[in-house]
Amino acid sequence: MDKAPVNSLNTELIQELTSAIATTASSSKGLVLTSSLPSVFCAGLDITEMYQPDPAKLEVFWGSLQDLWIELYSCKVPTAAAIIGHSPAGGCLLAMCCDYRAMVGPKFSIGLNETQLGIVAPFWFKDTMVNTIGQRQTELALMLGTLFSSQQALSIGMVDQVVDSREECLAAAHKVVSQLSKIPSEARHVSKMLMRQPTLDKLTSSKQEDIQFFSNFITQPIIQKPMGMYLEALKSKSKKK
Repeated sequence: MDKAPVNSLNTELIQELTSAIATTASSSKGLVLTSSLPSVFCAGLDITEMYQPDPAKLEVFWGSLQDLWIELYSCKVPTAAAIIGHSPAGGCLLAMCCDYRAMVGPKFSIGLNETQLGIVAPFWFKDTMVNTIGQRQTELALMLGTLFSSQQALSIGMVDQVVDSREECLAAAHKVVSQLSKIPSEARHVSKMLMRQPTLDKLTSSKQEDIQFFSNFITQPIIQKPMGMYLEALKSKSKKK
């Protein structure tokens, strides 16, 4: 990912990622998802896509995000996330979709922090997190909007390995992808889908309903207000620099 300043996921980047993952899955033995930015893996969804949105564009945005999640969560080749920086919200989701997660410590954080912004993580975000760290840890983390340090994330299984540098992180991710790629591909992928297919089916059987629910939810004044306040705070912060 290379969308300065923070790899925020707008419709364009989401669609580019989905296409890149599909192409890589059909032409290579594995995939490492990372960031070219110095201190951010992915800052999550672009708030401007959801604040005072055009209804048609909002539906395209959410449908595109669904497609990205489906593509990455079910990817036929081995995948690893090299989390070289902060990874809140949608960035955390992308990381959890991968088969393996290496993260640079100790100063970066990761988690689904949507409630801190007055938003609720959708059921498929929640299901992905439950599959990664379990029911109780997910319940607390979602209510609190917790951002875990790298060591905390390691201790609960949100990441699999913590390293000291970007170079070590990329090397760790590539090493595991290489190991996984040596396993007979059909056996490896079927085993993966035994774990993930029920979660995928919940969304693929109700994509349009999920889009409508999200569109109705996100446009409520009680949800729009904190997003507007957050965007104003970002503007004020950038003016002070």
